[in-house]
Amino acid sequence: MSRAMVKKKRIGRPKKVAVFDVDGTIFRSSLLIQVVEQLIRDGVFPEEAQNSYAKEYERWLDREGSYEDYIDGVIRAFRKHLRGVHYGALADAAERVVAAQWKHTYRFTRDLIKELKDKGYFLLAVSHSPKTVLDKFCPRLGFDKSYGLVYEIGPTDKFTGAIVDEHLIYNKANILKRAMEKENLRLAHSIGVGDTETDIPILEMVAKPVCFNPNQSLYKYAKRMGWKVVVERKDVIYVL
Repeated sequence: MSRAMVKKKRIGRPKKVAVFDVDGTIFRSSLLIQVVEQLIRDGVFPEEAQNSYAKEYERWLDREGSYEDYIDGVIRAFRKHLRGVHYGALADAAERVVAAQWKHTYRFTRDLIKELKDKGYFLLAVSHSPKTVLDKFCPRLGFDKSYGLVYEIGPTDKFTGAIVDEHLIYNKANILKRAMEKENLRLAHSIGVGDTETDIPILEMVAKPVCFNPNQSLYKYAKRMGWKVVVERKDVIYVL
C-alpha cells in the first residue's frame, strides 16, 4: 500500500459540516454584552464603561437607533478596558455568564443543532465574541469546535489590548476554509446559519444557507438569493 493511500485511510472520509453564528442566532443576546456587564459587576471594569454604549442602548430600545451601533459601543468598551486585565478575571466572568445563561437559546437553532449532531454533522461555531467565552458556551450545546476573537496576553497573563490574527477572524469564509482543512470537512450537504450580513461569506459557501432572524441587510440579500429565511417570535417559528 502506498504512503498516500495509508495517509488517506488514516484521515478517513470527510465529515459533513454545519456552521453557526452564535450571538443572535443561537444565544438570545450577545455573549460579549453579557460578559462586559459581568466584568462591570465584578469590579474588573469601571462602571463608567457603560458610558461607551448607554446612549446607543437607549436609542436601540426606543427603536430610534440600530443594534449595530449599540454592539459597536459595547465592543469599544470591552477593548478599552480589557488592557491590563488578568486573563483569569475574564475567564471567571465568562464562566459565570455561561453557567447562568447557556440555556437562553432560540428553540429553532437549539433543536437544529441537536438534529444535526444526531446525524453525525461536525458542528462548527464562528463568532466575533471572545473565544474565552465561546469555549465555555459552545461545548454545552454539542459543538465540536468554535472560532472567536483571541485577545493577546502578555508575559504576566494580562491582556495587551491587541487581537491575534484580527485579519483572519473577521473573514468568516477564511475561517471556514481553515476549519475544512484542519478538521477534514466537506461542503457537500453542508448547512450554515447566520443572522447578519457578516455571515454572508459563509452562507454563500454552504449547500444549505439558513438566515435566522436576519437583520434588514441580510434579509434583502437572502430574498435576492432565494435563501431560506426563518423567524422565531415568542413560541412560533415562521418560514418566510
